[in-house]
Amino acid sequence: MSASSGRPSVFTLVKWTLLDELYAGWRQLAMIRGNRRSRAWRRGDDELPQVVLLPGVYEHWTFMRPLGNALNRAGHRVRVVRGLSTNRIPVSETAARAIAALAAEPTPTAGRVIVAHSKGGLVGKHVLIDQDAAAVARSERADAAGGPPDVGTADDPTSAPDVGVLGVVAICTPFAGSRYARMFVNRTMRDLRPTDETIVRLGGSATVNGRIVSVFGVFDPHVPEGSVLDGATNVQVAAVGHFRILKAPETATAVVDGIALLAALPRPPGSPVE
Repeated sequence: MSASSGRPSVFTLVKWTLLDELYAGWRQLAMIRGNRRSRAWRRGDDELPQVVLLPGVYEHWTFMRPLGNALNRAGHRVRVVRGLSTNRIPVSETAARAIAALAAEPTPTAGRVIVAHSKGGLVGKHVLIDQDAAAVARSERADAAGGPPDVGTADDPTSAPDVGVLGVVAICTPFAGSRYARMFVNRTMRDLRPTDETIVRLGGSATVNGRIVSVFGVFDPHVPEGSVLDGATNVQVAAVGHFRILKAPETATAVVDGIALLAALPRPPGSPVE
């Protein structure tokens, strides 16, 4: 969906920002209600990809519960990656933990799609890169040994197992970083600077961009650079905010459509969901 072409007033932008921060605070408090997944999330249409939720920095997975509920109502089984707490560890380490957690369970026949918010989208892209690198490494080892490819392990990104991730639907992800990250002194936030090594390296790895759907609204107070990613499917929805966008019906619709688009892409050779 497209936003209105009219430029919002400063008052409107300030109001949107304050409402966004209030919503974020409320979602953080909502974690007090507990961190158990709904039992309904385990059920869904086996012909639809399983959804894996990855939250943003300083967000527990429960931050994305409203979106998870919407995707479950759309027929998807929904799961989360345990052990990430509030997603403060580096992107590469988080990606390795996600792969290890997914490898501990059988890959669904219809595969998996990561649905991520903010920094979680960077983690999702890293998972795709690691998954592809591992597939190439397995093929090369098999050619050298004259035998079938090994299954790999999650301890080494170049030998990690293929966990059936078809693609990533990223919401408000700072693919080019955020200049506001320079204003922080803690490493967790400064890792999101446009000049950070991980941001630059991920930006230079465009081969997986075709398997990413980037969803964003008409105004994001935390990512002034925007979330448009070259080579990806970029979708703007009629919603505002970095956090409130997660509860917008337009976002849920865009995510469901994005998952369907990724599920329809050709599967790479050797994929467990080929």
